[in-house]
Amino acid sequence: MPPAKPRRKPAAVLFKPLKTERLTLRALKPEDAESLHRLVNDWEVTRALPVVPFPYPRELADKWIASTLKELAEGTAYQVAITGDEAGQEVLVGVIALHVDRATRLGHLGYWVGRRFWGHGVATEAARRLVSWALANLDIDRIQAHVDQENPASAAVLRHVGFQQTGESVRDFPARGGSRPVWDFEADRGDVFGETEAPATATGDKPVLLVVACALIDPDSRILLARRPEGKKLAGLWEFPGGKVNPGETPEAALIRELKEEIGIDVAASCLAPFTFASYAYDTFHLLMPLYLCRRWRGTPVGRENQTLAWVRPSRLTDFEMPPADKPLIPLLRDFL
Repeated sequence: MPPAKPRRKPAAVLFKPLKTERLTLRALKPEDAESLHRLVNDWEVTRALPVVPFPYPRELADKWIASTLKELAEGTAYQVAITGDEAGQEVLVGVIALHVDRATRLGHLGYWVGRRFWGHGVATEAARRLVSWALANLDIDRIQAHVDQENPASAAVLRHVGFQQTGESVRDFPARGGSRPVWDFEADRGDVFGETEAPATATGDKPVLLVVACALIDPDSRILLARRPEGKKLAGLWEFPGGKVNPGETPEAALIRELKEEIGIDVAASCLAPFTFASYAYDTFHLLMPLYLCRRWRGTPVGRENQTLAWVRPSRLTDFEMPPADKPLIPLLRDFL
């Protein structure tokens, strides 16, 4: 008898709920259908939404929730519930969605909030959380959104999160019986997380930021990459482990300290071999980054700062989006290994 196929985990298990100060973003459930229908079957809500019809049939809520769970399990769309707490009870507040186009590394954001929850900053809080999570954890580089030009409040939400208006276009609004003009918005990691940190300078000249990095190489000649987690500048990009060199530190001492703090391994200075360096001019500072090679260490690398780690073969390094300063190092490593 052939072995049984492994069962796919439910979408609700695959998507770990995201928390904010007041809200939870979680996978939709079949039992949400009644509340969802009550909130969205409101002309003041649906009139501003592309795709959504009005009136909104009750049975459509069940079908749509089922489709969101399928897409969530496939990783093609993250259409999740926005919930809050009222007197100790979970309450559905609205829905926020991010569709993912893997081919273009682009996300498409949409959201709506029930009318009785308007005016409390719910949409901004939910959008900021999902956008930050997506750019830090999904293989996308930009997120787009479109807003009905009669909905300036929704445009303000996007601006608060960091989106920039890029133009105007036309979208289909079934509830309005046709197409309508919209404002187009877009955000990337720099818009949401800001530029990479740079030290202050009293002279106003572009400062030089000295950081050190290490290409850890395992017995299979794979290289360890770490993904910058939420809360850090340029979150979501992959990089070589390392960090800033503190005043008075040598590059080797700084790298030994960073590798211990970041991924929990012990490295001796004699195991660090200088390989090359990166010199890159960012808008507000100049980065100088020596890169070392290391094949021997004690311990097992573990992301101690919530960063994801990946062992990558040299031929696949270009599959991982990295900061511009790191990219010139890839062909050098590939040729060496």
